[in-house]
Amino acid sequence: MNRPVAVLGATGGQGGAVVDALLAQQLPVRAVVRSPASARARALQQRGVEVVAGDLQDADSLIPAFTGVQAAFAVTTPFEEGVDAEVRQGRAIVTAAAKAQVPHLVFSSVAGAGGESGVPHFDSKHRIEAMIHETNLAWTVTAPTYFFDNILGDVDSLLGGQLPLPLEPAQRLQQLARPDMGAFVAQVIKDPGPHVGKRIELASDEPTLMEMAADVGRVLGRQVQPVTVPIASVYANSEDMGAMWDFLHNRGYQVDIPSLKASYPSVNWTSFASWISQAFTHA
Repeated sequence: MNRPVAVLGATGGQGGAVVDALLAQQLPVRAVVRSPASARARALQQRGVEVVAGDLQDADSLIPAFTGVQAAFAVTTPFEEGVDAEVRQGRAIVTAAAKAQVPHLVFSSVAGAGGESGVPHFDSKHRIEAMIHETNLAWTVTAPTYFFDNILGDVDSLLGGQLPLPLEPAQRLQQLARPDMGAFVAQVIKDPGPHVGKRIELASDEPTLMEMAADVGRVLGRQVQPVTVPIASVYANSEDMGAMWDFLHNRGYQVDIPSLKASYPSVNWTSFASWISQAFTHA
């Protein structure tokens, strides 16, 4: 029997997408979750996934989860306890992976995280990447851009005829479909050789705010207006999110999308228009 792939955050957005893609490739999956008794964890078990407990800030709890795997997919989050906690998560993951001698660690960072981005949760992921570089692990860093489904966090505005984002109407935003990310990670895990030691930034499409609003409007059958949210108002709610939108408004992500698609034609790179149609069809 093939050794499993350990997936951290398997009940979340990124980890869940990776689980889906690995199962589609008929690869065995070991989901590492905080609460194996949760409804989402039980749903994974019903799909044939091995579910084990693990605490992202406790290396000792992760060592058994990482033992005997063919690879591990790791994702960290600053959005529960802050960026310092995210760095602690990264340190625990790297420590456990090294002690368990994980053959291939795939870490999900973020596009644009390098040097001093000025975005707290970009810089925390960059610090974790630096930890990985200091080990003898075989590693790959996948670095997603903004996820399409982030706009569904404000469905009421969409249904009310507005798409509010801190962008100018004609400004493009590189974005990624979670299933595309999952499919990419599954390919990296199935064929690690060409990917070891590489950092690969991921984006599926780069629509403008105006194009996004038009696509949403076509799906909903009503006019949807692009609304430029002042970045100052984002800062008022979150320094981290304000800094991120400042980064996106000025520098922005720099993914070479045509080259990415040409290099990985087996990934079903999803357009925003296609994604939003499916999102509301299955809502």
